[in-house]
Amino acid sequence: MKKPVISEVRWKVKEQAELAVAQDLAHQLSTRVSFPLPLANILVQRGIDTFEKARSYFAPQLAELHDPFLMKDLGKAAERIQKAFEKNEKLLIYGDYDVDGTTSVALWTLFAQAWGLQHAYYLPDRYTEGYGLSYRGVDFAHNMGAQVL
Repeated sequence: MKKPVISEVRWKVKEQAELAVAQDLAHQLSTRVSFPLPLANILVQRGIDTFEKARSYFAPQLAELHDPFLMKDLGKAAERIQKAFEKNEKLLIYGDYDVDGTTSVALWTLFAQAWGLQHAYYLPDRYTEGYGLSYRGVDFAHNMGAQVL
């Protein structure tokens, strides 16, 4: 049996937000639904200390979102995916087993279905493959004839 790895990282606990500010925010946000003080405290710790900032955080407008093309090489990836669409290449949508991984695979799958793309998806087994790209996933892509992963 493997010994667990003890992390060298130490957690840094944030100081509590100013109680009056957190209470005021919780009160403002409770006009429609009950909003717990501990959650308001977390928001204030993150600099979200007004109703408007909270609205923007929970329901951002498109103009408020970060430009996705600030991500390194996203333009290259978008061009390659567009080329795959144009050539009707097979696409393997590779995800992972956590919430954002399964959600992104679901969204990409809906997108691929809507556009009539040849596709499959792959979610690695967390216990036998671990996190990230795996040999089994790459073999799956190869065996299905995927040109884009």
